[in-house]
Amino acid sequence: MEHIGIGRVLILKGNIEERACELATYIIENRTTVREAARRFGISKSTVHKDIQERLPLYNRSLYLQVKEVLDENKAQRHIRGGIATRRKYRRARE
Repeated sequence: MEHIGIGRVLILKGNIEERACELATYIIENRTTVREAARRFGISKSTVHKDIQERLPLYNRSLYLQVKEVLDENKAQRHIRGGIATRRKYRRARE
């Protein structure tokens, strides 16, 4: 797989199977969200989601189960993050 670095963005070209595994590894190691992974690799959230949810289980089931734990945790915390972001937004508006 060819890696092209542009600033903080890492663009993956080549094999979809490898891309799915690299995305999963990145998410697991850094405990990141799909949005953060998409930004880091320079691809859409839809592509990350499709690679992780549909393609990865076909290639590497054990890695899929690990990344699924992180994504499930993120999903459970989503409403909390949204509330924090809203609070920050309105605090800035008052200042």
